[in-house]
Amino acid sequence: MSETAVSSDPVAVVASPSDAAPILRIRGVGKVFGSGPAATVALHDVDLDVARGEFLSVVGASGCGKSTLLNLIAGLDKPTSGTLEVGAKVAFMFQDATLLPWLTARQNIELALKLSGVAKRDRRARAEDLLATVRLDGRGDSRPHELSGGMRQRVALARCLAQDAGIVLMDEPLGALDAMTRDLLHDEIESVVRAQGLTVVFVTHNMREAIRLGDRVVLMGSHPGRILYDEDIPLPHPRQMDSTEVATRAASLTARLKAQGHTHVG
Repeated sequence: MSETAVSSDPVAVVASPSDAAPILRIRGVGKVFGSGPAATVALHDVDLDVARGEFLSVVGASGCGKSTLLNLIAGLDKPTSGTLEVGAKVAFMFQDATLLPWLTARQNIELALKLSGVAKRDRRARAEDLLATVRLDGRGDSRPHELSGGMRQRVALARCLAQDAGIVLMDEPLGALDAMTRDLLHDEIESVVRAQGLTVVFVTHNMREAIRLGDRVVLMGSHPGRILYDEDIPLPHPRQMDSTEVATRAASLTARLKAQGHTHVG
């Protein structure tokens, strides 16, 4: 495997272009905020591999470091210890769609295309293609306040695709939506992810959602944040949130979390 270090420090983030290697490899990663008696250990000794094309769900109690882990993968923050090998460009999808309100849906996507180096003459057509991919044909001229919450998240997903990223990080992207809209977005996300061959790290507080979407689920504990349990989900796709298989596996994950003394997942 060929690796190119971007830092000579003991804490390094490196890129690996090899298809044979995991697209994401995390070894001994820790993150401490502050120093001295006031220091908070957000993550401790996290080891994790994510395969190319895998959909990984990450669940755990509030404060277990799920979002911190995503920030480290995205390069928005640096680990205090350990290494991350990131083998593809990363895009981020948040709980809030974070669309620019003065731009139309199409223009929000075109901005991402511009930042990705797409020529101006090609942006409009590419943006329309991406809107069609997330089933928002004909809504390109709508501004964010004219779209429902689910539609705004579809635009956010299209904006992620516009970045031509191989890894998409999703931080509770459906947490603010009603149950019916969330179920529809499950289908949309799954369809787009499979069609595009994307690798996804999906953080959620909903155990059933984690099982519904994930090829694999990682359960994190807190104080400090660490991986407690790592399980493949060998159920065929697509899955239903209210199926017996999904409900049973979700209940088992919740029981594991409670066994560690955690009573609130978030």
